[in-house]
Amino acid sequence: MDQEIENIQIESEVQNEILLAALKLFVEKGYFNTSLIDIKDAVGIETIGTIYQHFKTKQMIAAQLHANILDSLSVSIDDIRCKNEKPSEQLRGIVDLLFKLTDEAPNVMRFLLILNIKEFLPEAKPLHETAAVIKIIRIIESGIKVGEIRNVTPQLGYAEFFGIIDNTLRLVLSGFLDRKADFYQSQTWLAAWNTIVKK
Repeated sequence: MDQEIENIQIESEVQNEILLAALKLFVEKGYFNTSLIDIKDAVGIETIGTIYQHFKTKQMIAAQLHANILDSLSVSIDDIRCKNEKPSEQLRGIVDLLFKLTDEAPNVMRFLLILNIKEFLPEAKPLHETAAVIKIIRIIESGIKVGEIRNVTPQLGYAEFFGIIDNTLRLVLSGFLDRKADFYQSQTWLAAWNTIVKK
C-alpha cells in the first residue's frame, strides 16, 4: 500500500513538472512553436514516452493547464467572497489577487490574458463564460442591489471594470509598463472602481 501511494505521488510530481515546463514554453515560444521534445528536454526526462504516460497530445497538456488555472482562480474567488462581506471588498480582493499573480506567477497570467487560447483549444469556453467570471458578475449584481455599484447591466459593469484591470496587467506582462504590477495597483483600482461606483 505504501509503495502504491509513493508511486502515485511520483506520477503526480512528473505530471506537474510537465505542466510547469509546458506553461513556460507556451508563453515564451508560443503553443505552435513548442514541441513535445521541447517539453521533454525542459522537464529533463529521457523519452517522450514519459509524457505520453500522462498526456496523449500537446493539446491535452494545454487543456489541463487551462482547466487548472481557471479552477484555481474560481476557488480563490470563492475564498475571497467568504472572507469579505461587501461587494466592493470582494472586487478589491480579486484585483489584489490578479496583481499578485502578475508579479509572482507571470506565466500563469500570460497564459490567461495574452495567449489566444481559441487558436489551440477551439473547444474552450470564452473567458466570460467560465465559472470565475460568472462569479465576478454575481458580485457586481450584488453590488448594484446593495447600492455600492451604479445601476448598470452587470456584464457591462464587468467589461468597464475589468477592461481597465486586464489592460493594465497585459501592459505590465508585455513590458510596456516597466515596473512590477504592484506599483500600478492603487491607481488602477481607483480608475476601475470609478467606472462602476454609485456616486
